[in-house]
Amino acid sequence: MKDFLFNDDLEIKNGDFAIGESDNQHVQHILLSSKGEYKERPELGVGLERMLNTEEPMEFLIEAKKNLEYDGLKVNNISFTEQGTISVDAKYIK
Repeated sequence: MKDFLFNDDLEIKNGDFAIGESDNQHVQHILLSSKGEYKERPELGVGLERMLNTEEPMEFLIEAKKNLEYDGLKVNNISFTEQGTISVDAKYIK
């Protein structure tokens, strides 16, 4: 999917908004945002910071997968890596 690109703020190229492949950016935004942050879809958002403070990491993965699928992504795999990061293999269904 193509969309405006962000890098802590909107990216600017040649005096205009940068547009490019944004699937990973959308995944990141969904994982970081909390429910209610998107006005048009108040039920969307995982709240990564809140979820990682729980005793049940599987709850987080289940909630993350549900939210990504709700946004139209086909999730092939989502898991925690040995380094403590989150690995997401997902693509938008066209």
